[in-house]
Amino acid sequence: MASNTVAVPETAANSQPKRDMIVVEDLWKTYDMGSEQQVSALRGISLTIKDNEYVAIMGPSGSGKSTFMNLIGCLDSPSKGNYWLNNQLVSALDDDELARIRNKEIGFVFQTFNLLARASALHNVELPLIYNGTPAAERLERAKEALHNVNLDGRMHHRPNELSGGQRQRVAIARALVNRPSIILADEPTGNLDSKTGVEIMALFDELQAKGNTIVLVTHEPDIAEYAHRVVHIRDGEIASDEPSKRFR
Repeated sequence: MASNTVAVPETAANSQPKRDMIVVEDLWKTYDMGSEQQVSALRGISLTIKDNEYVAIMGPSGSGKSTFMNLIGCLDSPSKGNYWLNNQLVSALDDDELARIRNKEIGFVFQTFNLLARASALHNVELPLIYNGTPAAERLERAKEALHNVNLDGRMHHRPNELSGGQRQRVAIARALVNRPSIILADEPTGNLDSKTGVEIMALFDELQAKGNTIVLVTHEPDIAEYAHRVVHIRDGEIASDEPSKRFR
């Protein structure tokens, strides 16, 4: 579970060592294209992300960043290599076990929000808790708390078509938070938003990281990647660079 402790800045003299949240070791993903042809979308990626880190994954179309996101999000399994999430070797799990890990450990935020059109903001946020069998009273309180954390107390009974794009993304972020996951995985979270709203959403991610959340942001936009503390560039299925963002150099 994500810690509720406010993060101590890395530069502080009393900063404490952080445990590894994500460890990938020689990760490959190869697709069989028929006629004995194979295409490797990932080619031996090794990477470590610590608890409470804020990391952006960048790369052009076809670079392998979406494949990498699917693997660390437990939406797919690698062809070769190992992946540990929160000290558990998830690369060896079957589909049912991966689904359980997704629900427990990972909060997803998508570019297209993926909200139920006929459900209120509150019910949309409750959905992951319904799936895992959380009792109704606890479910309601946790969903309200998650919406409060993204400053949507006054909008919890509104449907998505009654909300602005930024508010819909805040509902999606609240839904990602409600299970108190180990990591928040955000895929192009500002892609459908105007610039001003995008800045507001990225400021919210800053707040979430300061409260102890581990955030992995997948984007092709350099200005969005710079909100992260560390930027990993993937090209042709390999890590081309891995360095602090300009804000933290």
